[in-house]
Amino acid sequence: MSKKLFNNQTGIVYSTDPDFKVEEEKLEKPILPAAQQLLKVLLDRKQRAGKSVTLIIGFEGNVNDLEELGKKLKTFCGTGGTVKDGEIIVQGDNREKIVQWLFKNGYSRSKKI
Repeated sequence: MSKKLFNNQTGIVYSTDPDFKVEEEKLEKPILPAAQQLLKVLLDRKQRAGKSVTLIIGFEGNVNDLEELGKKLKTFCGTGGTVKDGEIIVQGDNREKIVQWLFKNGYSRSKKI
């Protein structure tokens, strides 16, 4: 009787079945097309020393696509910002510009809050 040792994240330590194979899990989220993305654009001033920032939340996809969208929005607005914790942060009150850019580029379900 042979034991197969596995060192992975599934919690399986060994198996006595000689035909046992560990199934790989998909870690990436499915990428939705721009028209199906439900993005929310809102103004936030909390914990920012009174300075306002525009938040874009609700993006479904991988981190690289989120960072690319953030870069395009920051360039369009001409301001700085960052992408962290699944949300895009753009400095200043740029809600109108961002919603305009999103509609122009096919994000039809976006809304300003």
